[in-house]
Amino acid sequence: MNIEDYFLTQNSTLSFTRQQASDFAKKVAGDFNPIHDTDSKRFCVPGDLLFSAIIHLYGLRQKMIFNFSGMVGDDTRLILPDCDTEHLAIMDEKEKKYLAIECSGKSTSHAGLINSLTKSYVEFSSQAFPHIIVPLMAEKNVMINTERPLIIYESMSFELDTLDIQHIHLELFHNSLQVNGKRGSINLEYNLLSDGQKVGRGCKRMVLSGLRDFDKASIEALVETYAKRKDEFGKL
Repeated sequence: MNIEDYFLTQNSTLSFTRQQASDFAKKVAGDFNPIHDTDSKRFCVPGDLLFSAIIHLYGLRQKMIFNFSGMVGDDTRLILPDCDTEHLAIMDEKEKKYLAIECSGKSTSHAGLINSLTKSYVEFSSQAFPHIIVPLMAEKNVMINTERPLIIYESMSFELDTLDIQHIHLELFHNSLQVNGKRGSINLEYNLLSDGQKVGRGCKRMVLSGLRDFDKASIEALVETYAKRKDEFGKL
């Protein structure tokens, strides 16, 4: 994966075209959510693409926390701040914040390690729907609005015990869904492995809204539509 194919930088700004974001979602992340289609009225850049671009541009720290607060569009031009701080705020030209980053520990710009981490994380993240999220909703007897499905990427974090490694693989450790009325939060906890040895840990957090009683037929139809979109793309 050459992450530079999927974003643009100019004069200390970061931006994404619809085609770049859509290609990343489908070709790299295996994410076929319609909001990443080039012709979607609700189009937004995948959170995993923003995360991957930032890691590539700023390097990797042992401990990093990413808090997402806005949906990036193709008309969004993000300002890249100076990196000599442990707190970064990624904002647009109107000072609207889209991402807050906390980082600490040792740092590295090792391209191989950064590519390994981002590639493995994106592959792990792409398994969330339907393989993880649907069983969690069924267990709690709730579901999202299948007519306008939207799962908000709230945050992700990780902590590495060492940077003296070449490759990283993510492995799901624990998942959970907490329901509070019509809102819910999903935590995907994972271990970071290198050559079979645990070298760190992390968590991805997503928010669900508009929850209603679980309806098996509606969910199965949503999953079938998602799978059909993926299959049709593979035939192109």
